[in-house]
Amino acid sequence: MTDAGIVATRTALGVGNLRRRLLTTQAVFAGTALAVCLLAPLVGPTPISLRKVFDGSIPFADNVDAQIFFIARLPRALAGALVGGALAAAGVVLQALLRNPLATPFTLGVSAGASLGAMIVIIFGLPLTVVGIPAVTLASFAGALAAVGIVYSLARLRRQGLSTNVLLLAGVTLNSLFSAVIMFVQYLADFSQNFQAVRWLMGNLNVSGYEPIVWALPLMAVAVAGFAWLPRSLNLLTLGSEHAATRGVNVLRAQRLAFFSASLATGAAVSLGGPIGFIGIIVPHIARLLVGADHRMVLPASAFLGAAFLVICDVGARTLMAPVELPVGIITAILGGPFFLWLLIRSR
Repeated sequence: MTDAGIVATRTALGVGNLRRRLLTTQAVFAGTALAVCLLAPLVGPTPISLRKVFDGSIPFADNVDAQIFFIARLPRALAGALVGGALAAAGVVLQALLRNPLATPFTLGVSAGASLGAMIVIIFGLPLTVVGIPAVTLASFAGALAAVGIVYSLARLRRQGLSTNVLLLAGVTLNSLFSAVIMFVQYLADFSQNFQAVRWLMGNLNVSGYEPIVWALPLMAVAVAGFAWLPRSLNLLTLGSEHAATRGVNVLRAQRLAFFSASLATGAAVSLGGPIGFIGIIVPHIARLLVGADHRMVLPASAFLGAAFLVICDVGARTLMAPVELPVGIITAILGGPFFLWLLIRSR
């Protein structure tokens, strides 16, 4: 066999091994997330029987187990999977875009903008629903889009791509500004409004019904479509924009796609579950420890692992102090705080 034939054979074998590894990785993590989502509704302060849940001989109106499963717990599990997967994937993308392993989906101010939108609706008592969509969800996403527009307009450079330094500085500054406005809005509120606002700011998956999930699905789908085009570009962007450009990457387009996809996923996730922190930094690093640094592996693994992680945290929030439910953001913060400190020590 000629040298060219040997090289071609080795290349084909390498591509085949990579595809098998990709499929195996996605199958394992996707199966884990699916199993967690199916088992989570069975766990709670009120025990239910899976056999009774799917017993067709009992009318749904009389089947308490089925009502608890499909009405009270399954929407929370699905919402947790969507929010956890979106935040984890956004964390991977932003860490590559900013070339900062400590970047999170909340670094660019999107979460603070979403929180401000939600606070305005809660504090000032605006309508509960708008065109069938919960007003808090709609205002939260509108605030996220406003933050995205401000940060992008500050960081945009016509020929040299997006300035990641300006992205980071603008996001941190906007986060502080919006946080101050949120505190001012809370200061104007009464006790009951403040209680609702604080509960929302802690992060909560208390989703009533499937309507908020259905509304968030198209936004998540658009973000996932953007993520699907990014892994190769992210691998090169982590080495620097100049290196990526020499390898054929359209740097400006890749940066825009990464920024808007991650921001859209973050905005949709926060509007659905509130500002649930630390998932975007914990899960990507765990995924890298398990599958390596290749974003073709890390991105889908993080999404599925984030989905399973948040659903498990929500089960803990529902059961640890039952019948009292803890905001799931407390659970993720308790787990994420020590992990974040460990990353800081390790990065030294």
